[in-house]
Amino acid sequence: MERDELLATIKDRMPEKRYIHTIGVTDTAIKLAKQFGEDPKKAEVAAILHDSCKYADRDWMKQIIIEQQMDPTLLQYHHELWHGPVGAYIAKTEFKVTDEDVLNAIRFHTTGRIGQSNLEKIVYIADMIEPNRKFPGVDDLRKASEELTLHDLMIKCITHSISFLINKYQPIFPDSFECYNDLLLQKKGQVKE
Repeated sequence: MERDELLATIKDRMPEKRYIHTIGVTDTAIKLAKQFGEDPKKAEVAAILHDSCKYADRDWMKQIIIEQQMDPTLLQYHHELWHGPVGAYIAKTEFKVTDEDVLNAIRFHTTGRIGQSNLEKIVYIADMIEPNRKFPGVDDLRKASEELTLHDLMIKCITHSISFLINKYQPIFPDSFECYNDLLLQKKGQVKE
């Protein structure tokens, strides 16, 4: 499917504000993909579909997680995390996306993970810094996106996300901590990139 067709298909699945966010993430992901030498088309598809299940029924998402034998740890955490993995499943089954990198970018866009690809980092970052986001520190992250390497930018974004959750006394999904540690260890050269 092309951009307009994908956008038309997901538009009815979310409120107007989230649709505007999706367009912002898509445009930001394309820009970052070009900036960091990645495939803008893959970034576009992953970004358009990243929140396709954000407003799906919780019981239905829970059922998909169980039936598809996804990480059962997901069910111990806030349902906000479910739309990434379930969204990847829908991208594959409904939208016929076969590229594992695109599916992983959708799957892990809220948590990050160990061994992220550049595309996964791009979608995670685009989701955080797209122009419609308004939270303390977002302007610093946007500025950093013009100055830092993709790796360093991802460190800055995952650090912001984890700090935000800690300050709110919210539990943090293990993939996020593992992502943070993996990125720092790579930076220090202690594991291969």
